[in-house]
Amino acid sequence: MYDLSKHGAGETTSAEAPARQSKPSLLLTACEIGRFSVELPSSLLVDAIVPAANEGRGRPVLVLPGFYSPDVATARCRSHLRRLGYAPYGWGLGRNYGLTDEIIDGVLARFDEVQAGHDEPVSMVGWSFGGLLARWVAHQRPDRVRQVICLGSPYRPEGEHTRSTPLFERTARTHGISGRTLEVVETLRRPLPVPATSIYSRTDGIVNWRGCMLDAGEGESIAVPSSHLGLLTNPLALAVLADRLAQDTRHPAPFNWGRCLSRGFLGGPGERPEPKVA
Repeated sequence: MYDLSKHGAGETTSAEAPARQSKPSLLLTACEIGRFSVELPSSLLVDAIVPAANEGRGRPVLVLPGFYSPDVATARCRSHLRRLGYAPYGWGLGRNYGLTDEIIDGVLARFDEVQAGHDEPVSMVGWSFGGLLARWVAHQRPDRVRQVICLGSPYRPEGEHTRSTPLFERTARTHGISGRTLEVVETLRRPLPVPATSIYSRTDGIVNWRGCMLDAGEGESIAVPSSHLGLLTNPLALAVLADRLAQDTRHPAPFNWGRCLSRGFLGGPGERPEPKVA
């Protein structure tokens, strides 16, 4: 994310400031494209083999792209969710240029637009920086968000410096940055008021996976063997995503790899969803 010390965060004492986590190794970063080129066709193959299901029953899911990415980056994920019977939506805001006023206002307006078309809460799925925005939206609309699922989203302050931080800073100079940035960041780092899941990879080549871990009691953090770029296309990541979307959020069952893989790779109905809320 941004180097917030350059955007008015102020100085903190050594006792207050968390230890900054290291960036992933250059080797992991260099392997991102190659790994992604395997993960994408692998998930397409799984979808071609495993029978489609209707475990989503038309429930809405708003999928937010990562930094500097447009909706096309989430198309594979949304196609997979559509096969499972969900009603997935892109964010419709073009490239994700970070915390500009247009993005902050636009993502909330888009959420309200999607939610207005359904008589039930909306699930929020955010990849990388999109997960941070999903957390922020959940704080603004806690009664309308069903759950938040983040994929490779380093929301913790000690993990804000990543391989993409220089790009964040260049984009801030080009496209600007909102005067509300620090307020938004402070809000999204608070414990979520809705059920939450963090899907992360210990071999992420862009962000330090430790910055993605949820605090105890906030939700589950689930590791998958994936690249950062492939978290929306990796077959295992998509299986975990589907498993968590299918859970009854009123009585969530702890994540179980056996159940997840059975559903994701053998087919079969998901858990019975809770009734729609008028």
